Amino acid sequence: MEIHLWWLEIELPAKQWLRENTGAGQVPSHVVAAVETAGGTMTNGTLSDREWEFIVTQSEFVD
Repeated sequence: MEIHLWWLEIELPAKQWLRENTGAGQVPSHVVAAVETAGGTMTNGTLSDREWEFIVTQSEFVD
């Protein structure tokens, strides 16, 4: 499932961890579980570059 579909469903603590640790090579098991519960998938314990870029974009403030 594409990140724009599951990002809205992920629990807030996991979303916050992903925002604070953008590009992490390893994601903790509780965050992996939250991503999978929301409908996302992890490859080799992390997100794809495209998914990390989406998180950065969604986390930026709009003027």
